[in-house]
Amino acid sequence: MSTEIGQREDPMTAAGGAPAQSTMQDLGARLRDRRKARGKTLRVLADEVGCSPSMLSKIETDQATPSLRTLHRILAALDTSIVALFASDGAEDEISVMRADERPSVRVSHGGASGAIVLERLTPTFPELLLDANIHTLEPGAESGGDIQHVGQELGFILQGRVELFVNGQSHFLGPGDSFFFASNLPHRYRNIDPGTSRILWVATPATF
Repeated sequence: MSTEIGQREDPMTAAGGAPAQSTMQDLGARLRDRRKARGKTLRVLADEVGCSPSMLSKIETDQATPSLRTLHRILAALDTSIVALFASDGAEDEISVMRADERPSVRVSHGGASGAIVLERLTPTFPELLLDANIHTLEPGAESGGDIQHVGQELGFILQGRVELFVNGQSHFLGPGDSFFFASNLPHRYRNIDPGTSRILWVATPATF
C-alpha cells in the first residue's frame, strides 16, 4: 500500500516523459520542528551546517531551497533523514506499491545560475527503512553543491543524459546505461553535463535522505 507525502499542488513533469510528482511541501516546517525538538537554535544549527542563520531560516520557511550537500548536512546535524521526517505512524507493509504519478519528491539546489535537482522517491517512508532509492532528475547546470560523506554504500544507473561523478577526487563521465558503485564514506558529488535534463536511478543503504 503506497502513501503519498505532501500536497498535490504545483505538479511538475520531468523531461523524458516522466509523470508529474507530488512535492513534499512542508519539508522546511518539519526541519524546523525537528530542530526545536533537538533544542537547537538557528545559530547553533547554522554553525554546524556551515551556513548563515538567515539562510537556514529561509530554508525552514520555504523561502530558499538548499543544495543537496546543505540538506544532507542539516539532516545529519539533526540526526534525522527525509525518511524519518515523513515516516508514517502506522505499521510498515510487507509490500509497497507506488504508482508513477504518486511519487513524492524533494526539490533542491534551485536558484542562481544552476538548475534544480529533484529527488523522486521510489521507496516508502518506513521508520526503520534500510534501503533507500530515488530518481535524481537534474536540470541543465544542476550540481549537488560539494562533497558529501556518510556511512553506507551507493549504486546508481544513468537513465538519461550525461553526468560527471566525482568520488574521492576522481572524475567519471557517465551516460545512459552506465552504472556506478562506491562506499559512501568517500567524498562524492556530481553535476549535470548534458545540455538537457539528466536522470539517475540512485540506491543507497542505509537511508540517508
